[in-house]
Amino acid sequence: MRLEGKTAIVTGSGSGFGEGIAKTFAREGAAVVVNDVNVEGGQRVLAEIVDAGGTASFCEADVTSARDVQAMIDHAVTTHGGLDILVNNAGVAHKRKSMLDVDEDEFDRILNVNVKGLFHTANATVPVMRQRGGGAIINIASTAAVRPRPGLTWYNASKGAVTTLTKSMAVELAEDNIRVNAVNPVAGETPLLPTFLGEDTPENREAFRQTVPLGRFSTPQDVANAVLFLASQEASLITGVCMEIDGGRCI
Repeated sequence: MRLEGKTAIVTGSGSGFGEGIAKTFAREGAAVVVNDVNVEGGQRVLAEIVDAGGTASFCEADVTSARDVQAMIDHAVTTHGGLDILVNNAGVAHKRKSMLDVDEDEFDRILNVNVKGLFHTANATVPVMRQRGGGAIINIASTAAVRPRPGLTWYNASKGAVTTLTKSMAVELAEDNIRVNAVNPVAGETPLLPTFLGEDTPENREAFRQTVPLGRFSTPQDVANAVLFLASQEASLITGVCMEIDGGRCI
C-alpha cells in the first residue's frame, strides 16, 4: 500500500474528484479525513470507505472559515494522530457567461473558496507538517489556468492563482520537507460539469469532447491516480509541478 501509515485530508470530498481521491487514498492505506460542507455527501463517502475496509472520519468544515479549517486540522491530529497529506480540492465556479455578467457576490465566493481557502489551509497545516518533519500538499487547479476559455474568466483567474501559489509554496516550504504540487484536470464527470458547459446538452458535451485529443472527459479516478502519485514516496523529489490531466487539451 503506497500510503500506509499516512493521514490525509481531502477537502470537498463529498462528491466528484474529491470523492475519487479520498476513496483511492483509503484503498492505499491512508487514514482519510473526508471533508465537505455537504454533510450528506461526506457521510456517504465515509460510509463507503469504511464498508470497503478503509480507515476514515468525516469533518464538516467550510474552507472559507479560518476557524472551521483549524478545527479540521485539529480533528485530523486528534482522531488519526497527525497529518501527512493535504489535498486542497474544494472549489466552485460560476456558470459559463460573460465576465461582465458575474456579480460581486459570485466573484467573492469563487475567490474565497478557490484561493482564500488555500490561505486558511496553509496557515493551519504547515505548522503541523513542520512538527512532523514534512508532508505533501496537492492543490486541485484546472486546465482553465493553462488554457483559459471565454465565459469563465473569473474562475480561470482563481485557478491561475492556484498554480502560482503552488510554485511559490513549493519553493518556500522546501526547507521544511513539505512538497507542494498541483494537478490541472480537464472538465470531468463531476457536479461542476454543467457549470462549465453552460447548458449540459449532448451537443455541448460533444463539442467540448472534440477539443480533447484523447476524446473524453476526465474521471475522478484519472485525477485520483495523479494525486496518489504526487502524494506518495515515489514523488519524493517532485515539488512545484502543475500536472495536466487533460487528454492533451493544453497542448
